Amino acid sequence: MDKILEAVVTSSYPASVKQGLVRRVLEAARQPLEREQCLALLTLGARLYVGGTEELPRRVGCQLLHVAGRHHPEVFAEFFNARRVLRLLQSLACVQLGLQLLPEGPAADEVFALLRREVLRTVCERPGPASCAQVARLLARHPRCVPDGPHRLLFCQQLVRCLGRFRCPAEGEEGAVEFLEQAQQVSGLLAQLWRAQPAAILPCLKELFAVISCTVMVFEEEPPSSALASVVQHLPLELMDGVVRNLSNDDSVTDSQMLTAISRMIDWVSWPLGKNIDKWIIALLKGLAAVKKFSILIEVSLAKIEKVFSKLLYPIVRGAALSVLKYMLLTFQHSHEAFHLLLPHIPPMVASLLKEDSNSGTSCLEQLAELVHCMVFRVPGFPDLYEPVMEAIKDLHVPNEDRIKQLLGQDAWTSQKSELAGFYPRLVAKSDTGKIGLINLGNTCYVNSILQALFMASDFRHCVLRLTENNSQPLMTKLQWLFAFLEHSQRPAISPENFLSASWTPWFSPGTQQDCSEYLKYLLDRLHEEEKTGARICQKLKQSTLPSPPEEPPSPSSTSVEKMFGGKIVTRIRCLRCLHVSSREEAFTDLSLAFPPEEVRARDLPPQPRFQIPSQEGPRRQRKHCITGDAPSTILDIASLGSPGPVGQRCSQGLSTHRDAAPSGEQVCGPEGSRSVLDLVNYFLSPERLTAENRYYCDSCASLQDAEKAVELSQGPRYLILTLLRFSFDLRTMRRRKILDDVSIPLLLRLPLAGGQGQAYDLCSVVVHSGVSSESGHYYCYAREGAARPPPSLGTADRPEPENQWYLFNDTRVSFSSFESVSNVTSFFPKDTAYVLFYRQRPGEGPEAEPGSPRVRAEPTLHKDLMEAISKDNILYLQEQEKEARSRTAYISALPASPHWGRGFDEDKDEDEGSPGGCNPAGGNGGDFHRLVF
Repeated sequence: MDKILEAVVTSSYPASVKQGLVRRVLEAARQPLEREQCLALLTLGARLYVGGTEELPRRVGCQLLHVAGRHHPEVFAEFFNARRVLRLLQSLACVQLGLQLLPEGPAADEVFALLRREVLRTVCERPGPASCAQVARLLARHPRCVPDGPHRLLFCQQLVRCLGRFRCPAEGEEGAVEFLEQAQQVSGLLAQLWRAQPAAILPCLKELFAVISCTVMVFEEEPPSSALASVVQHLPLELMDGVVRNLSNDDSVTDSQMLTAISRMIDWVSWPLGKNIDKWIIALLKGLAAVKKFSILIEVSLAKIEKVFSKLLYPIVRGAALSVLKYMLLTFQHSHEAFHLLLPHIPPMVASLLKEDSNSGTSCLEQLAELVHCMVFRVPGFPDLYEPVMEAIKDLHVPNEDRIKQLLGQDAWTSQKSELAGFYPRLVAKSDTGKIGLINLGNTCYVNSILQALFMASDFRHCVLRLTENNSQPLMTKLQWLFAFLEHSQRPAISPENFLSASWTPWFSPGTQQDCSEYLKYLLDRLHEEEKTGARICQKLKQSTLPSPPEEPPSPSSTSVEKMFGGKIVTRIRCLRCLHVSSREEAFTDLSLAFPPEEVRARDLPPQPRFQIPSQEGPRRQRKHCITGDAPSTILDIASLGSPGPVGQRCSQGLSTHRDAAPSGEQVCGPEGSRSVLDLVNYFLSPERLTAENRYYCDSCASLQDAEKAVELSQGPRYLILTLLRFSFDLRTMRRRKILDDVSIPLLLRLPLAGGQGQAYDLCSVVVHSGVSSESGHYYCYAREGAARPPPSLGTADRPEPENQWYLFNDTRVSFSSFESVSNVTSFFPKDTAYVLFYRQRPGEGPEAEPGSPRVRAEPTLHKDLMEAISKDNILYLQEQEKEARSRTAYISALPASPHWGRGFDEDKDEDEGSPGGCNPAGGNGGDFHRLVF
């Protein structure tokens, strides 16, 4: 029968005739056959399947093996023995077919044992992509062929080595697709083996790193293939932190090896089927930044950034390339070199992406334009180089300054979080926010919170930074240096020691907690008086140089404190006997808001006004006394003064007095059963009856008389500071206590002014006190750089509102926050209450602002000495960090190793335990330290 079949197959009959004859032979082979006849058919089938050069003989051989093997399993087991398999190894497809038909038994065990040895020998000989892919397909279908015991680990490592030798054998799209499929099959086998034996992952990564970090080329071999990227895509992302952390801290890895490895990994962005490759590359770059290996980062960035940029042309690898490019470019902030390497390539890239006209291209264009604006903002001063680039992106979206600062701040090398912070405390890094903290010098959080609030008052900060050097203002000069370092230092936190010693409040005890509001009042008063004194000295010097004094010496201009925080309030008192009205206008830098007695309810409405204080402007329109809110806890509209109903005495100093009972008629408008800033401002502005021990001395009557007092604001400040008088003296218990009422804080506050007009103020900072006493607890500050602006008028271009990112300043710790956190802090932490509020006058509504003119927000240029001091300190800091990172060997090596590498590391814990205002920093990172040695 075998002779007949072979003759038919090799005959010259037409294919249809051959197929008919073959079908008859195959039907006969399904019937019982003698052993010799069956072995002959199997031998013929194997010979046709392996040695056939045409399609028909190979198909006939495959069919014959199938039929004989299925219907004569005993004979097939005898035929498909280890010796036969050894001869058939040149055709793994035939071996795979035989394994499918081989029945269980000792013969099968012998065959699988042979194959386990042979596949290991095969991969150790570094087969090409096609042969390696055949092995992968065989083992994926028949896992019993995978080497076992210690040989399995060696097999996995040799697969990694094979991938490193892969080269695309054919040119053109078809050859590239086939090559990609073969690499994916091999890496897929590795992933399958890892799932079955997770302990093999670590040695495979060790082998992978050994391949890509090799700096010596043996026999002039080519660099490792990018097909190794297909291995990385199968690594679990939860292992990334542990792998990167241990790799970047392994002292057995030289800088040259690390540079070579990360350079070759960056080349992997060109691998089209790699998933998560960009995440691993960025994670390793961050790991190097965390341990301050800046020299490696600088060299690899300059060497590879142009190649990464060129990959933006190809949609299939664009996403990974863009992620790596963004990180490389935004982190390279100490010099213009990396950005300037890309300048010639940006205009043609923009043109290509525009021509592509796809969603992917449009998204890439938007992100590329954002990157360009960030770098132009960071390294200005090259108009001739930037002009072609800016012309190319002129029609694309321009990010606002807040967005630019956010990107530059969170991605700078010195802002990368050190993963060693919990184990090596000196290795701390700048906050991801880009903002800089202030070191607590021993219960000095009350100073730090106020300084951060003043710093975030951008108009005041710009005013301070623009001041020229002036020996007559030593305190203002120290504040200028402090603000400049908070703006431009690379350090995560700076010490306010010099400024604190110069601004020390004389009656404060060193080392004890103090009232931040009291310190703020003293500081602003000192700055104001110092500037006035300096102005008078300058004026006298000018006058002494004149030949004759002027008839009317010019009046000194307003100080910086007056311009920014100075407002005016008018107090009018009317005698109820003679109806004489006396008035006095006073300047203020903050308003102290007392809490109404508990008996005063928001639902009570005020009585109709009984009198109006005369005005020089003539009769005014009748105004409401109650305060209305446009949106609860978001926008409040404070109506101006009206009726004077009798109210309890209020103290505008450091204490508010709560009486046992409030006189009838006291009214405060607001939501029932709640407090708000709206209520407190209304209570502050409400008319007051002066009776009994508080009677007023009337000059006209020349005696103490009952009177009514009313206050109103005649001029609003640029920055409105409101202090909530939470520390009171309770007359019932005769004890000082803190009022823990939760006060809703509006984002927009409309402040009434005399004459019926009002000014809008946007919330920009909130200083929070955590604790129950003014002599203890902790202060921290919520703040944002810029307050919300009015919506654009009709006809203007539709542009997004500036981002109003909130930050939480807690001594050295600075983190992102939100207005929701500000609003809900007391709800979550009852002892944490808003204490000092900063509101900024809405742009365009102040008396000095021109209609429609936006407020200037660019940071002013610093004078030469200050710029040089900051530059030197930044260089010193980078040197300190790199030196400390390289000297940590003894410390890290003494840490215990964990046998469970795959578990990874615990996530960083919040530094504040229980409350965001905790005074003592927590321990940082937790969990075991898993050491991975490459």
